[in-house]
Amino acid sequence: MAAIEARIAAAKGTQEPKPRADEHYSQAQMAWRMVIELVAGLGIGFGIGYGLDLFFGTLPIFMVLFVMLGLAAGVKTMLRSAQEMQDKKVAEEAGEE
Repeated sequence: MAAIEARIAAAKGTQEPKPRADEHYSQAQMAWRMVIELVAGLGIGFGIGYGLDLFFGTLPIFMVLFVMLGLAAGVKTMLRSAQEMQDKKVAEEAGEE
């Protein structure tokens, strides 16, 4: 019975995915997430500003204002995502030691 369990454990060990590849894809996914958050903030700010400019018939004052606010919101969200990623990395390193 012990020999069978050893063979099963050896087979499971060879089938496990390599952690480095998963880490690489995870970092790429986080990078895309951060880019999308920034672009989404800019897009939402542009849409709101442009809509208000059309509604009030003003020059692109609201558009410029809300694009700047959208940029600030996107950067803030990106920084929060980076902090989450850093906290996760620190927790993983603390668990390994």
